Amino acid sequence: MARDDEIGVEGPIDLLSGSGVGPLWGMASTDLNATLLAWPPGHAVAEHVNDGLDVLVIVLGGHGTATIDGQSHALATGSAILVARGTRRRIDAGNSGLRYLSVHRRRGLLQIQGAPGAEQRRDALPTARSSI
Repeated sequence: MARDDEIGVEGPIDLLSGSGVGPLWGMASTDLNATLLAWPPGHAVAEHVNDGLDVLVIVLGGHGTATIDGQSHALATGSAILVARGTRRRIDAGNSGLRYLSVHRRRGLLQIQGAPGAEQRRDALPTARSSI
């Protein structure tokens, strides 16, 4: 019996074809989110902390560096690194660019909230699913 939150199965995806910059493809199942990203040479994903989820980064092309809590890790085609939740991370594309798949447990619904102590507006936007 299908659950209300089930998402249909997609067929195989060729993660090595196609071109572009930034998020190129994404999918979500009941449990997982996956995003294919491609960055040009020298591009940096700004340092940030994700307190909610561990993220698996699988490098499909190019090379670069993942800096996790100040420690640099070389990334190259065929490598993978697990970025634990709560760590400070930054990803830098090398001189040939960087193409990778980011996979993590699916986030719950985002809740739109006002400033602390502010009264909730009646015309606030409805709850939306998080993006990848």
